[in-house]
Amino acid sequence: MEIRWFCATWGMPGKSLDANLELAREAGFAGVEMGVPADARERARVKSRLHELGLSLIAQQWTTGADGAAHARSFEEQYRRSVEAAPLFVNSHTGRDIFPLPENLVVFEKAAALEQQLRVPVVHETHRGRPTFSAMSTMALLDAVPQLRLTADFSHWCCVHESLLEDLGPQVARAIAASRHVHARVGHAEAPQVTDPRAPEWSKALDAHVAWWQAVVDSRRKAGDAFLTICPEFGPPDYQVTLPGTGKPISDLWEINRAMRDILIKRLRV
Repeated sequence: MEIRWFCATWGMPGKSLDANLELAREAGFAGVEMGVPADARERARVKSRLHELGLSLIAQQWTTGADGAAHARSFEEQYRRSVEAAPLFVNSHTGRDIFPLPENLVVFEKAAALEQQLRVPVVHETHRGRPTFSAMSTMALLDAVPQLRLTADFSHWCCVHESLLEDLGPQVARAIAASRHVHARVGHAEAPQVTDPRAPEWSKALDAHVAWWQAVVDSRRKAGDAFLTICPEFGPPDYQVTLPGTGKPISDLWEINRAMRDILIKRLRV
């Protein structure tokens, strides 16, 4: 099975989207993960530019609104826009952690219906602020929607459960089985992002995440998938630690995301 490495445009150092797309290609990424422009002409231009550079697209979107119905409308608006950009698939931050399960199911049911209609796959990211914010809330979603597919970003769960998920083995295993995309950011018990995954003080957290990501690789290989997408996704401030009083990050984000990819190229057994 092939690993296809994607680059999140979030926090990239280029002064324009075009500059960042060039950087991603030069760094050897297969594609980028980003939000699709709302403007139709800009959307068409970005689609054309990605094609020129030989880069694939993972479209990101974030539902909004006061209730489940509003989030469902938000999902549909963004999904139809994303489809126009010809993405490999859509990665969605879907629903809200504060909604009861039936209200969130309105959003996920709308997502499933649109996916069936337009045939562009959707994965739903495990993320704080969403109904996938914790292991247990995600299990409730999987009980209600067994076909749900996830983006595995377990860094958030480490922060929410204030642990490296040692006592959540069955839940993590079930989430891994549902995962079709990986966000390779290393979290720990007190935050969703370590300062630098190469630093020795974070070796235990790194090892835990690599083990989860390896399990996703193994699961998708066993299922017969031709490839798995992985996106190193360490983020800029306020995810990144900054020097007090200056707002200056203590590390180079672009370097860290490339280093995370290089660590996994060496450590993952594909």
